[in-house]
Amino acid sequence: MAVSITWLGHDSFKVKDSCTIYVDPWKLPAGQEPADIVLVTHEHFDHFSKEDIQKIRKADTIVVSTEAVAKDAGGETKAVKPGDTIEVKGITIRAVAAYNTNKFRQPGVAFHPKQDNKLGFVLTTDGHTIYHAGDTDVIPEMDDIRPDVALLPVSGTYVMTADEALEAVKKINPKIVIPMHWGDIVGSEQDAQKLKRESPVPVEVLHPGSTFELK
Repeated sequence: MAVSITWLGHDSFKVKDSCTIYVDPWKLPAGQEPADIVLVTHEHFDHFSKEDIQKIRKADTIVVSTEAVAKDAGGETKAVKPGDTIEVKGITIRAVAAYNTNKFRQPGVAFHPKQDNKLGFVLTTDGHTIYHAGDTDVIPEMDDIRPDVALLPVSGTYVMTADEALEAVKKINPKIVIPMHWGDIVGSEQDAQKLKRESPVPVEVLHPGSTFELK
């Protein structure tokens, strides 16, 4: 069965097969279909938007996130931390680490500290694995991730630069990469295109609302 991956801008995606899964829904266009599962990488406003979750929530929607987000999201939630693996509605969800090693709001204080247990996710759906890296730099935990599709930030400032994303590509060796975290707040399509030019694996540069079919 084909799996569709739609980039909704910034770090927000819709993944659809037998389930409809959103990751970090934010600034959602009107008329989005309801969610079976919502994954939230961490509590920052451009990732955890209760307003946007409400737009796609139905009676049995399950939100999977950090403990802090799960407590605040309302409805049915599941709290996870890096290293946890759970199954929700037939989808295997592996929570993985996401943190900064060299992006600081002030000396010694990272934008996304490791100890905060912010998240990336590896989804296994219909035999395909999709890695949403979350807000992260290149980290040792990536050594254990071998996805079919990697959704990687490229904009720098708070996350990996395009050059650092290239390091991540070489580390995790996905079959295909979709750049994210550009076009809003920080980063531009130039960052995504730089990764595409230099990547040893295919890179699909999507635009908001466009879809990649994984077959």
